[in-house]
Amino acid sequence: MLAEIITIGDELLIGQVVDTNSAFIAKQLNKIGISVYQITSVQDDKQHILQAFKDAESRVDVIIITGGLGPTKDDITKKTIAEYFDDTLVKNDAVIKNIEAIWKQYVRQTLLQVNLDQALVPSKAKVLMNKLGTAPGMWLERSDKVFISLPGVPFEMKALIDNEVIPKLKDKFHCPFILHRTLLVYGLGESTLAARIETWEDALPEHIKLAYLPSLGKMRLRLSSKGFNEQKVRDDIQFQIDQVIPLIKDEFLGFEDEDDSIEAIIGKQLTKSGETVATAESCTGGKIAERFTANPGASAYFKGSVVSYATDSKINILGVSKDAISKHSVVSGEVAEAMALHVLELFKTDYAIATTGNAGPTKGDSDVEVGTVFIAIATKRRVFSEKFMLGNLRTKVINKGANKAFEMLLKEIFKN
Repeated sequence: MLAEIITIGDELLIGQVVDTNSAFIAKQLNKIGISVYQITSVQDDKQHILQAFKDAESRVDVIIITGGLGPTKDDITKKTIAEYFDDTLVKNDAVIKNIEAIWKQYVRQTLLQVNLDQALVPSKAKVLMNKLGTAPGMWLERSDKVFISLPGVPFEMKALIDNEVIPKLKDKFHCPFILHRTLLVYGLGESTLAARIETWEDALPEHIKLAYLPSLGKMRLRLSSKGFNEQKVRDDIQFQIDQVIPLIKDEFLGFEDEDDSIEAIIGKQLTKSGETVATAESCTGGKIAERFTANPGASAYFKGSVVSYATDSKINILGVSKDAISKHSVVSGEVAEAMALHVLELFKTDYAIATTGNAGPTKGDSDVEVGTVFIAIATKRRVFSEKFMLGNLRTKVINKGANKAFEMLLKEIFKN
């Protein structure tokens, strides 16, 4: 079972808006056994849209369209769909009531005709009621092909996908079970990892696919398979996992649930053990704290951060001694360890992370080379630090520094 996602809007093609809708839709479709064959973005042009519809219908079973359903003149998706299906637009009373209810509850402006016109839908369409907005979703079928049109506003689209589209697709199609298991590996580059598991990879059966997904500071190994016998799919994947883990046991740090980040995995481990963490950041400038707090419920395990960017803040707030800075440099393992110990005590946590380094482009208060970063981890039992050379691109140094800090912390948590 194949699907294509078509996103409509000039704003996508000029880079003004990033298309996050397609990623969400693809993930939800994959969960019910529908594979996305292609993602297409088109401009707000009728002929371009019509051609995209024709091309998609020739190659997939389900076409999901987002965007172009607003009240303004440049939103032409609905009219174009009607033309493609040789249909006319008719007023839907249920949509009018939904629009009026939204206006009464949330909008203080006058309800205009242009807003009411959003209740016009192709006569052949089944309306997917958008309870979070005025533009309804639409479901049309022709020759066993399904066209689904959704608003481009992400939270409206997501609600319609979860509450309307996925249940209807599951009722209509008998789809295979698709399983992805992703292993998290730290400390190995892609080529080194590939060389280590080469024999195992060469022996993989054809129905199991392996993907290397590298990113700063980590590698994800994704095993994928599908079939109509769910238990067999699960057993086959688990057998391969059991074979590969001994080959990477020193660098294997667990499984990725959906798209869990390493900081989310740390959060789950700390929540499970009832432990806490704090950070003292210099060169990473709060990036580690930002990534911790992006996860709901982080207050249960993340207690706070000191962004001691300037040298005097390390002295005055964290209590790092002037002598240590003078003797070892502000960018040093000794200073990173002192920062970690002080922030551990300040927030009374079980773990602490500290970073100090030179992200560039100039050397700042230290003579160390640009890209030099020291990261320290402190616990109630010990403190240690590591030195990293992370290149000369400032943004990359900051992000890689944060990733390395999370990697070090996760390894320490797993040891305890």
